[in-house]
Amino acid sequence: MLYLFQNKSRPHSKGEYNVYSTFQSHEPEFDYLKSLEIEEKINKIRWLPQQNAAHFLLSTNDKTIKLWKISERDKRAEGYNLKDEDGRLRDPFRITALRVPVLKPMDLMVEASPRRIFANAHTYHINSISVNSDHETYLSADDLRINLWHLEITDRSFNIVDIKPANMEELTEVITAAEFHPHQCNVLVYSSSKGTIRLCDMRSSALCDRHSKFFEEPEDPSSRSFFSEIISSISDVKFSHSGRYMMTRDYLSVKVWDLNMESRPVETHQVHEYLRSKLCSLYENDCIFDKFECCWNGPDSAIMTGSYNNFFRMFDRNSRRDVTLEASRENSKPRASLKPRKVCAGGKRKKDEISVDSLDFNKKILHTAWHPTDNIIAVAATNNLYIFQDKVN
Repeated sequence: MLYLFQNKSRPHSKGEYNVYSTFQSHEPEFDYLKSLEIEEKINKIRWLPQQNAAHFLLSTNDKTIKLWKISERDKRAEGYNLKDEDGRLRDPFRITALRVPVLKPMDLMVEASPRRIFANAHTYHINSISVNSDHETYLSADDLRINLWHLEITDRSFNIVDIKPANMEELTEVITAAEFHPHQCNVLVYSSSKGTIRLCDMRSSALCDRHSKFFEEPEDPSSRSFFSEIISSISDVKFSHSGRYMMTRDYLSVKVWDLNMESRPVETHQVHEYLRSKLCSLYENDCIFDKFECCWNGPDSAIMTGSYNNFFRMFDRNSRRDVTLEASRENSKPRASLKPRKVCAGGKRKKDEISVDSLDFNKKILHTAWHPTDNIIAVAATNNLYIFQDKVN
């Protein structure tokens, strides 16, 4: 099910949203060739730039991408010549005068209609979709391939990245996320489970198997462990709005990279370093494979990502200050302020601190979003969506 929210139109209600529309985006399917059930759950949603009164968005489950049109109707035509008001056809012999239909106001109706269905192009599960800055094409990525689509053409796509080896036993890495550059329509990046990022230029060749730039931070041999490869896997990659930087999220940290420097990130922010001593139990309960997203604020001056216990982390890039906040029903009363939270990793616990042993790993914030212009954030905690805004002076 896909829920759309709309900002309330009243003054001083920037952070207050109403449910705008709800519709079933995908249905459960069954792949009979592979005896595989395809869930209806939505992996990604991406808005298209608004061109007219209607809104368009792309949504995808593991296999099928759909383009939706969301439009409003608040007027209806009355006074047809060939139909009565209830829709029944009128007897042509009884029509004696010509009527001009008029538009009359009606209750607002929001209609969601699927305009395109892009299917049968991915063998593996889709993990990313990204709309290009040309507003005509978009990419979709799965574990081993990235496809380029035209928004008007549903029956074919171009395979622009393919890392599938001839022998699947030689498979050493998978694609974890992919995104187009915000301004250069020929540039895209994709991240891998090995902690590397490849920047590709579609002008150099149709198949982007040879990357233009390769971003990787050398590993410190002294900190190598059994879990090193798992926790270095990148779960999300996002370009800054300016297009100068990109941000990557691995299991324990967020890194900011300058596109002009491939050797190492320009910033590394620890998200929950206190979990390093808990990796063994996190491996046993599969939490170590959780995929956290990250996002930029509008001016690219701050970044945000999620953690466990319904905590989310915000980092100010200028002051280098950071804060941990909690999204929960107890502290989500309207106009209530969020208090910074602190986790005690060991030693004596202070009064306001939470012990790392009492964190709830079933409560996790994997999805976060920041308003493009306002200081409003949205965080998804399991089946709850929380929206917070900066204090209004």
